[in-house]
Amino acid sequence: MIISDKIPVAVLGATGAVGQRFVQLLAQHPWFEIVALAASKRSAGKCYAEASQWVIPGDPPPDLGDMVVRNLDPDIPAKIIFSALPSDVARDIEPAFAKAGYAVCSNAAAYRYEPDVPLIIPELNAEHTAMIPTQQQNRNWPGFIVTSPNCTTTGITMALKPLHDVFNIQQLVVTTMQAISGAGYPGVASLDILDNVIPYIKGEEEKIEQETRQLLGRITNGKREDAKIVISAHANRVPVIDGHTVTMSVKFTHKPSVEEAISVLRDYKGLPVIQELPTAPTHPILVRTEADRPQPRRDRDAQEGMAVTVGRIRECPLLDLRMVSVVHNTLRGAASGAILNAELLTAKGLINTS
Repeated sequence: MIISDKIPVAVLGATGAVGQRFVQLLAQHPWFEIVALAASKRSAGKCYAEASQWVIPGDPPPDLGDMVVRNLDPDIPAKIIFSALPSDVARDIEPAFAKAGYAVCSNAAAYRYEPDVPLIIPELNAEHTAMIPTQQQNRNWPGFIVTSPNCTTTGITMALKPLHDVFNIQQLVVTTMQAISGAGYPGVASLDILDNVIPYIKGEEEKIEQETRQLLGRITNGKREDAKIVISAHANRVPVIDGHTVTMSVKFTHKPSVEEAISVLRDYKGLPVIQELPTAPTHPILVRTEADRPQPRRDRDAQEGMAVTVGRIRECPLLDLRMVSVVHNTLRGAASGAILNAELLTAKGLINTS
């Protein structure tokens, strides 16, 4: 797909860690151009270089440092809004932008569980964009909201979707070892996380269970039918900076062999339209056969942080198969994933560029 004129976009919550990721990734994007950055009243009116207090690797884009941060008002000269807002703030702000006609690609959890709001990973469920007209009709919005899943759920569902399509998952036991960057900046206090594992992350297990069923569900007449999978999730915070590690045991209707599972995962790429998107990885799922892989430090940056790496695929004495996955939580699981959603919406002609 060729974009003759770049589409104007804006970032809400641009000064936070996830917002900074959006800014960094969008600065040289071939389809999108940042025309506005917005944040809370504390930052509004300041130039971005002063307001952002850059905390992620690399430097702020130099040509955006002088851009004045706007208030969170829907009067921005953009077509697509990337939301990195906290969920409590997003609950009121994102609908205001959708009502004003913007396409909102949200990284927040505020609207993930609404029955008419798509929760999307393009390689897995691009067809869920069929929910958008229903949302617009239900809410009388000329714009719309599309959400990205929880960062951990991304690493789970990308490993499971190809297998679910072929063998049908019935039961799933999943344990997560989640990086401290998933808690946002400044994250978890060092005296809590160093030399320690915290076996509780508020709301995380519920998100994993619900979002996995949503993402692996199907669309019927513009409505989502969640997958009927029994899921038991255990969420832990561990002293790793970036990269969530997940262990899974899975029960299928049709039990695959280890070799069959590996073959299905390696061959999976999603629809052809997804493979042509600028942010899409060449191989969204990478399979490692070494006994001790994947590992977050060695595998989180695969395919520029956009691939999920799966390994240790073996038989399970209680269910059918066991496996391990690693996902880069601040790239594929956050900003890069939402940008890929916007690329999908553009390719499907759902962005009003007039």
